[in-house]
Amino acid sequence: MGEPRDVVVGYDGSDFSMQALEWAMDEAELRKLPLSVAHAWRWPYGEADEEAKLHLRKAAEHVLYHGADCARSCSTITEVTTDLYEGAAAERLVELSGRAELIVVGSRGMGALARTVVGSVAGYAAAHARCPVVVVRGPGPIPVPRHRGAVVLGITDDTPDGAIAFAFGEAALRGLELVVVHAGHVRAAAWGTAMPLVPDTEVTAQVAEEDLLQRLKPWRDRNPAMTVRARFVTAPAKEALVELSRRASLTVVGGARGDGKVGSVTRTILQHAAGPVAVVPTLRDTSRAESTFPAASGDRVPGSGEEEVRS
Repeated sequence: MGEPRDVVVGYDGSDFSMQALEWAMDEAELRKLPLSVAHAWRWPYGEADEEAKLHLRKAAEHVLYHGADCARSCSTITEVTTDLYEGAAAERLVELSGRAELIVVGSRGMGALARTVVGSVAGYAAAHARCPVVVVRGPGPIPVPRHRGAVVLGITDDTPDGAIAFAFGEAALRGLELVVVHAGHVRAAAWGTAMPLVPDTEVTAQVAEEDLLQRLKPWRDRNPAMTVRARFVTAPAKEALVELSRRASLTVVGGARGDGKVGSVTRTILQHAAGPVAVVPTLRDTSRAESTFPAASGDRVPGSGEEEVRS
């Protein structure tokens, strides 16, 4: 057996990183894994003596230990560790992803500012991490109401099994419905030689949704108690997933395929989703993939559904 993996959360003391900490605490409790609270710092003013840097390091230690203390006092996690790093936060999170089960980072709300932040730390981590990355998006500071919407999975013909397994796993852990969405074009049907081709929306959607459910059969068989809905949409995938994210607990999309670049749909969801987004990379290492994306269980985890939001 390999070394036990942990849930890693990037924490800087802001309200938005507190949202990420809340999510990471839930993940660690539900998965029964250790939690690692990570904070990066660096001197931003050019050359400086060691005493000046020491003051900044002390401040960083205070921020980090505050986050860890919150996790220890507000959760049942048995092991909470800290990771203080001098350097770029995004690069450190990617480095930690090599032995993590999951990386969790915050995002600063909506709009242009969110796009800037997502394009830096969260965006870099989502594109380069070796494990799934959850970007906890939301409209503002905590407390955040607990949303009981479905887990939404955006799926294409090329979506790897790892992303599907992760979405099923999250839905099973949280006792939620899973909605699997595929965007496509409507076939045209001819009703007679003298009549023009007309879109057969209903038939196309029905066939596509049946195909989706068939593709998902191995995971559905392992999770017989889970409600799984397949949805075929004719709207662009970006628009459909952003709209569904308004009511979802989590939106799951595929990530980079080893080249550090995410697709346009994933990039749009990271920038505009109304709630948390999970980006699941394509891993060439099969053993690593199986460890990171365990087969979901159909059993509910005690306490995973109706517990109150921590303050």
